[in-house]
Formats: sequence, C-alpha cells, structure tokens
Amino acid sequence: MREIITAPGGHEYRITIGSGLISRAEEFIPSGGKNFILTDDGVPGYAGAVAARVGGTVFTVPAGEGSKSAETFLHVISAMSSAGLGRRDRLIAVGGGVVGDLGGFCASVYMRGIDFYDFPTTLLSQVDSSVGGKNGLDINGIKNQIGTFYQPRGVIIDTDTLRTLPPRQIASGACEALKMAMTSDGDLFYLMEREGFTERNAEEIIYRAVDIKRRVVEADEREGGLRRILNFGHTIGHAIESSAGLGRLTHGECVALGILPMIPEKLRKRVIPVYEKLGLPTRYTCDCGALVKYMEHDKKAEGEKLFTVLVDKIGECHIERMSPSELAERAEALYGERK
Repeated sequence: MREIITAPGGHEYRITIGSGLISRAEEFIPSGGKNFILTDDGVPGYAGAVAARVGGTVFTVPAGEGSKSAETFLHVISAMSSAGLGRRDRLIAVGGGVVGDLGGFCASVYMRGIDFYDFPTTLLSQVDSSVGGKNGLDINGIKNQIGTFYQPRGVIIDTDTLRTLPPRQIASGACEALKMAMTSDGDLFYLMEREGFTERNAEEIIYRAVDIKRRVVEADEREGGLRRILNFGHTIGHAIESSAGLGRLTHGECVALGILPMIPEKLRKRVIPVYEKLGLPTRYTCDCGALVKYMEHDKKAEGEKLFTVLVDKIGECHIERMSPSELAERAEALYGERK
C-alpha cells in the first residue's frame, strides 16, 4: 500500500493506493454521520461492499456518460435530501469517472458543500479524474460545461477493481497515465513503452501518474497556468468525443486520438507502437470541420484561441495558443478532410 498526501489550496487529504482497500473501507471513512453512497449500474458490487463496512444509503444511476446530466443531478440531490443528509454528513462515490464527477459536483453544491470521498474503480478515474478536485456535468452534448473545483476528503484506490475491467477500459485509463508520462516523466513513459500496463506494474504506474497530477494541482489548483498541461490531448480529444456522440468512444480513446496531432511525426513513430501495445486507436475518420464548433465551446479558450499543450520531446511540454481552425487543420492531416 502506498500513500500520497496532497494539499491543493491548503486543503490536505490522503490518496491511498493498494490492494484490498474496499474490504477495509471503514479505515478511510470517519465514523459518525450519514453516508450517501453513489454508484452506477455498471459497477460490480463494490458500493454494497463499502456500505457493508461503513453503513449508509446506496443510490444507483445508469452507467455511462449520459448520467452526467442536469436531470440525473437533480435525482441525486433529491435522493440526498430524502435520505436526510445534513451538512456534517458525506457523499461517497464508488465507480468510474462519471460517478466521481457527478458525485463531486453534487457534494460541492448540496447545502453549499458536504464532505466527499472517492473510491475510483476504473483505471481512468484512478490515475486522473479522482485527483484534483475538478467535477462537472455535460450540457447540450458538450462535456463538462458546468462544474466546480471541490477537493475530496480522501481518495481510496483499490487496484483489485482493475481485475473486473474489460481490456478497452484498461486501455482508456492507461492513456491518461501515458499522457502524464509524455508531458512530465520520461522514465514512466519508458516503463510503459517497455512493459505496457500489466497487473504486475499497475500500482507503480498509478502511483507515479497520481504523483505527477498531485504536483501539478498543488502548484495550480484552479488551472491558471501549469495545470493546463494536464489537458494534453484533450482539446481535439474532447471535440472528437462530442462529435462522435458522447459514450461511443471511451474518453481515453479520444485523448489518444487527440494526442497524435500534437506531437511531431518522428515522435508519433515512437508513440504509435505504445498505443498498439496498450490497445489504443491510432486511426479515426471524421469530419474535422465539425470539430471546430465543439472546440469553440472549450473551457480552455481565451478570446478566439485555446491554450494548447504540445510535446516535442518525451517528458517535456510547452503551451501555445491556437485557434480551433488551426487545431482542426492538425487533425485533418491525420484523420480526414474538412467539409
């Protein structure tokens, strides 16, 4: 078991990584008060296992990106109120990034904020979305159009949950770890280049990816500068995800496709074999002109240009401002013709 202590904005909490942690949930959740445990119907019985250890009400939403909606948000808030939750109680998310994003947002606004704990059960949520305090809902088919920065009280990463994930979900999460390696840790990239992602190296990769994000978020909690590097691959990736229809491609698959236009051809020749080892896509056909309208709604925009992360050398990155049309031209060179 490994632990990382982080304190973005002075709000200190513990991230615990290891095997069998769900079966020890009571060690990470304070006694006293009510627990509202949020999960979705695609998650195996982990929420029930947490409830058996700490007690509380389990509320289940439909699996998939569609649950990051205003309608589902209101259902959850209503259920929290019906369960009698007060300001000293807590919401516990047990599931992937959708559950974590939805749960974090609900916790941040219910009674102006109650305690939030996260048991991320997918690799994607373990290495990325569970850490950093960003949450949000999708509106009008556009990802994360409303949300808050709201730090959890604790994140508990049980690596045993990875055994129930299909290979596609493992690949999706591995892409986020690879993204952080490409921008910030050449040794981590080399580890994944050499070994891929396996049960043997899972804890090491998760720990190193989380520690990268910890350092970045502590330096820039509200995404005013350095934290923008965590968006590597996300500008084009989010546009692909929205234009394809939310849920058709996994988030990690879209990020993988969003990374390739942001690196030089010589680096793509090194990165693509890693994608193939991990099971990530290297080709995609789309109307790249349609990506422009989605990038125009991107939260990274300032004026008519977006803060865009580029990597020319593994382990290092820089930020430039580009227009949606300039980004679409990069995508066009790899993925299709503009219409």
